[in-house]
Amino acid sequence: MIILNGGSSSGKSGIVRCLQDVLPDPWLAFGCDSFVDALPAKMQASDEGIVIAADGGVSVGADFRALEEAWTDGIAAMVRAGARVVIDDVFLGGAASQQRWRKALDGLDVLWVGVRCDSAVAAGREVARGDRVQGMAAAQADAVHEGVVYDLEVDTTRAESMACARTIAARVG
Repeated sequence: MIILNGGSSSGKSGIVRCLQDVLPDPWLAFGCDSFVDALPAKMQASDEGIVIAADGGVSVGADFRALEEAWTDGIAAMVRAGARVVIDDVFLGGAASQQRWRKALDGLDVLWVGVRCDSAVAAGREVARGDRVQGMAAAQADAVHEGVVYDLEVDTTRAESMACARTIAARVG
């Protein structure tokens, strides 16, 4: 299993697509965006679900956390059943977010990868994407890495997704 953690617009999704191309075996890809998209609409702007503020700040409630725990346990079950999985996540809680994954993945081989990107570059990508609240990338660029321990870090500020994917793939073997 590979878990990529980085702020919004840091380049994680592009790296995931490239990893699926360069790794010799098939890998399933899941991410926090697909998890949030799977939530009922009423939870996507609710204090018990997820709220994205006008300045890009993100807060989540108890219902979100309960479903997130079930989702991570489900991902872990797939890996235990033999699937190779790469995750694209945003550790809003820094080390506490990593600890939630560690609990679900206990006993599994995991490559923890930090995806860094200069906040100004990520903010530019955020504007170009047009599907994010402006300010989210800058707010998350450093905060998501606080207290998180990685096996490997890549920086997409100047490196392309494919180069980062090749670096990660070399660690997978």
